[in-house]
Amino acid sequence: MVIIKSDEEIAIMRKCGKILAAILDKLRTEVQPGIKTGQLDIVMAEESNKRGVIPSFKNYRGFPANLCVSVNDEIVHGIPGERVLQEGDIVSLDAGAKLNGFHTDAAITVGVGRISKEAEGLITVTEGSLKSGIAQAINEAWIGDISSAIQHYVESRGFSVVREYTGHGVGRDLHEEPPIPNFVVGKGLLLRKGMALAIEPMVNVGDWHTKLAANQWTVLTADGNLSAHFEHTIAITDNGAEILV
Repeated sequence: MVIIKSDEEIAIMRKCGKILAAILDKLRTEVQPGIKTGQLDIVMAEESNKRGVIPSFKNYRGFPANLCVSVNDEIVHGIPGERVLQEGDIVSLDAGAKLNGFHTDAAITVGVGRISKEAEGLITVTEGSLKSGIAQAINEAWIGDISSAIQHYVESRGFSVVREYTGHGVGRDLHEEPPIPNFVVGKGLLLRKGMALAIEPMVNVGDWHTKLAANQWTVLTADGNLSAHFEHTIAITDNGAEILV
C-alpha cells in the first residue's frame, strides 16, 4: 500500500531531514585518509544522539551498524569496521534517521583526498542523475518518468545503472511502497501529492551486475569497478518535489 502523508507528517519528516542533512555534512568532513570506517559509524551514533534522532539502520533486518559505509567497488550496505580509508578511495555514506515515528533516508559519495578523474566523473554523473530523476517527480507523473530520466542521464555519459537495487517509499517505515527503479521497467505507479520517496541511483563505472559479499550484506560490483550512490528523500507537492534531505 502506498501511503499518502498528511501535512503534519511531512512537517515531521522535513525536520528529521534537516537533522539528517546536518549529520551527513558532519560525516563528509570526517572522511580523510587514515580514518577507519568504524569511526564514521561512531560519529553517526554520536551526532544522532546529540540531535535527538535515532539511526534508522541499526538492527534493521539485522544490520549491525548505524551507517552504511561502502568503499570503491562496494555499492551499498557496506559494514563499517577496521578498514582504513586511503588517499584516492571513494566512499558512499548511506544514512537514515527516525524522529517522532518517521524516517528519512539519504546518501552521498565523497572522495578521500585526491581522487582519479574517472572517480570524479562517476561521482558527478551519479549526483546529476539524482537531480534529473527528482525533476520528474511531480504530481500525476509516473514513477517510470523518474526511472527513465535517471537511466538516460547515466547511460548517455558512459556509465551503468545498478538494477538489482532500487529506491523506495519512506515514512513510518524505512522501506515502504512503491519501489523506485533507476532503469525503465514500465510506467509504474502514478505519483500523487503527499507521497514521500527515497530516490537513490547507484551507478557503476563498468557493468551493472552485482555480487554479494561473504558477510551477506555488502553489495559489490561484479567486475570490481568503482560505484557511487546518491539519495534524497523527497515529498511530492503541488509545486513539484520538495527535497526533505
